Amino acid sequence: MTYGNIFLALGDPTRRSVLEALRHQPMTVGMLAKQMPVSRPAVSQHLKILKEAELVTVTPKGASNEYALNRKGLDEIRAWLDSMWDDSLEAFKAHVDQKPENNN
Repeated sequence: MTYGNIFLALGDPTRRSVLEALRHQPMTVGMLAKQMPVSRPAVSQHLKILKEAELVTVTPKGASNEYALNRKGLDEIRAWLDSMWDDSLEAFKAHVDQKPENNN
């Protein structure tokens, strides 16, 4: 997984809106386009970027493709962010646990 691709994908507000919509249920491009302030081709391009970042999956459904959140991709980025947070908390704990010097 390339974190740069993920952050690039998440940096766009339309792509974040697409992820929010897919959070509730899988959808086709047409279904998503009805909810977005961009054209259907634009939604397709956003989905392509989200798929390349491994944030969505695509499943053929008849003449359409159905897109869904890729929980694995989201779990991987969450684990990475959690590790960063854990490191910060450990550093804070170490700082707090240091005994102040007695200047008397």
